[in-house]
Amino acid sequence: MSLQVVTANRLGDGLVVFLTAEGGWSEDINQSRVADGKEAGDALLAEASAPELDTVIVGPYLIEVEQQDGGLVPTKYREVLRTKGPSVRQDLGYQAG
Repeated sequence: MSLQVVTANRLGDGLVVFLTAEGGWSEDINQSRVADGKEAGDALLAEASAPELDTVIVGPYLIEVEQQDGGLVPTKYREVLRTKGPSVRQDLGYQAG
């Protein structure tokens, strides 16, 4: 089975966030609550799609991740970019500091 986490964008600043074990949102993918399997992923997405969260985040969806070197890493390149920020301007995004 594949491991999945929920990601979305925070409405206040547009940053990529991940659903945490406590039910909050973090910019750090390693604080994500991980679902293992389809049913667990569907339940996680349903929680993240609750109507009361419409004022906090937008567009929640599941992404596949892998455990690597003690951390979570997205399996798709698009999601890797979303977790790191823009790839053409190193002075912008998360890598700027």
